Amino acid sequence: MRNATIRQLQIFSVAASHLSFARAAEKLHLTHAAISLQIKQLEDVSGTLLFERIGKRVFLTEAGEILLAHTRQILQSLKEADEALLALKGLKGGRIAVAVASTAEYFAPGLLAEFRKAQADVRLRLLIDNRETVSRLLANNEVDLAIMGRPPADLDAIAIAFAPHPLVIVAGREHPLVGAPGLAVEDLADETLIVREAGSGTRSAMEEFFHEHAIRPRIGMEMASNEAIKQAVVAGLGISFISAHTLGLELAAGRLHVLDVEGTPVMRRWHIVRHKSKHLTPALGAFWEFVIECAPAYLRTLV
Repeated sequence: MRNATIRQLQIFSVAASHLSFARAAEKLHLTHAAISLQIKQLEDVSGTLLFERIGKRVFLTEAGEILLAHTRQILQSLKEADEALLALKGLKGGRIAVAVASTAEYFAPGLLAEFRKAQADVRLRLLIDNRETVSRLLANNEVDLAIMGRPPADLDAIAIAFAPHPLVIVAGREHPLVGAPGLAVEDLADETLIVREAGSGTRSAMEEFFHEHAIRPRIGMEMASNEAIKQAVVAGLGISFISAHTLGLELAAGRLHVLDVEGTPVMRRWHIVRHKSKHLTPALGAFWEFVIECAPAYLRTLV
């Protein structure tokens, strides 16, 4: 393997993570042919097949799985060496890749902007997706840390709760339940719910809430976007169980109203999460402490 190049390992890591040469080409802005050529050259260097195709699907061989584990260690070590050298030179810079659960997209950019005021030289990369994908990004070391609701149970991670996360039930301004005091959960049994997709933390919290009250929610629509859900509720297509941190503009404008339902708001916690083996570079350490110390006050301004 001593003749393998860093570029080949980078391409292999992306292709192996997605099990798709096409996705790797898209993410790396290369042609499919270029990806295939680099993988073929890496296989020649290693003397073994790294991928196998069964039907229309691509899988890692046993050799590919072994090489992927070492490749991730190599790429992470190079990144940490870069950060350490920057710190040794007295530079304030560094790079941080942050993944956030899609519900956190309403406050994460503002939070990162506040951090940049103090650490202007740090380069930030923000990825937004549902809880399931954010967990995978952490597990595969594709991001340095994540901001999410419930940390993944199957990941050897360090997670710190830094702020409350209230979840509420909302309806459009013309809905007959708006303004009704002391609603029981049973009063929602016949209401059409517009909900997040499976894999979303908000969806899991909603299902737990109704299960605890022995109510089977009547799901009318599934959507992968909080923004789309809010617009559907405004249009009168149903009610929704949603994070209070997504509602600022609609509540202020009177387009959405929080229903007074027993047991709500459902209180969860926001967490900052990193893999247990993740080394805290100066930049990462500064951001980690910033979120824990400053994010609670910032989030209080949003509800």
